[in-house]
Amino acid sequence: MSHMIWKGAISFGLVHVPVQLYPATQSEKVGFNLLDKRSIDPIGYRQINKRTGKEVTRDNIVRGFEYEKDKYVVLSDDEIRSANPESTQTVDILAFVDAPDISFLYLDTPYYLAPDRKGEKVYALLREALKASGKIGVANVVLHNKQHLAALIPVGPVLALNTLRWGDEVRDFNELKLPAEDTKKAGVTARELDMAKKLIDDMSDRWDPSAYHDTFRDDIMALVDRKVRAGKTAEITDVETPREARQSAEILDLSDLLKRSLGRGKGKAGGRAQNQAALKAAAQDESDADETPAPPRRKTASVKRASSSGARAAASRKETTHRKRTAA
Repeated sequence: MSHMIWKGAISFGLVHVPVQLYPATQSEKVGFNLLDKRSIDPIGYRQINKRTGKEVTRDNIVRGFEYEKDKYVVLSDDEIRSANPESTQTVDILAFVDAPDISFLYLDTPYYLAPDRKGEKVYALLREALKASGKIGVANVVLHNKQHLAALIPVGPVLALNTLRWGDEVRDFNELKLPAEDTKKAGVTARELDMAKKLIDDMSDRWDPSAYHDTFRDDIMALVDRKVRAGKTAEITDVETPREARQSAEILDLSDLLKRSLGRGKGKAGGRAQNQAALKAAAQDESDADETPAPPRRKTASVKRASSSGARAAASRKETTHRKRTAA
């Protein structure tokens, strides 16, 4: 089990739920270090003055906030600490909202909350009340000397605390050029929409996170293992230049693509695999259509004579067999 981050309490109204906070995720990303290729020594981080290019000692480094272009306010660590919100060790619930009202865009980092100091009953009470109401709690919490907005969410037997991005941290999508939400204005027909919905239905499944894997990480770890076993940890291996993948042509007829996708196979599991194959096949067909086909090879005179002679011989054998059967 991961290490506990802090002990505190969930507070709503006059109710306090003593809890312990644990991280709910772990990083499995592939990390690389920079090395000196001559000695395979790690390359350290050097702090350089960007204007002079000279190294700066730790004693001469201070923090600064850029309030205008290239103009800074210098702040000491004590000043920064004094401006930080007090760590109250409390998940202070501000309101309860319908779960679907909070967009995925606002979700940041998840944590687990476990009951503490004989708080099992009130913990269970809050968890079950949230499940029954379909609500989640919106709260303030201070973690690592920083204030966060957070969502208190019942997930099976556990209460999860998911920190949220503040409203001004999520960019407005109105800056993007997007098709109209009205299907007619977007050029989408009712028939295309129905087929797309059927395709989604065929590919629908229960969410199972164990069914998905970071294949890039798996491949990198397999490569590292091979080089370690081969004793080639410090060698750079020549890699065969991969063949450039042929780009498929732009598919213009969406209706045809959807129809062909739906027409191949029925059933959930088989349908999903065959629909995906159909999408690839349709794209390949469009790509192949753009290529100029090779002209058919002409038969030589000898091949034509052999083909004609073979056909006559076959006809003669067939007639002889027929005569024998008639005589019998």
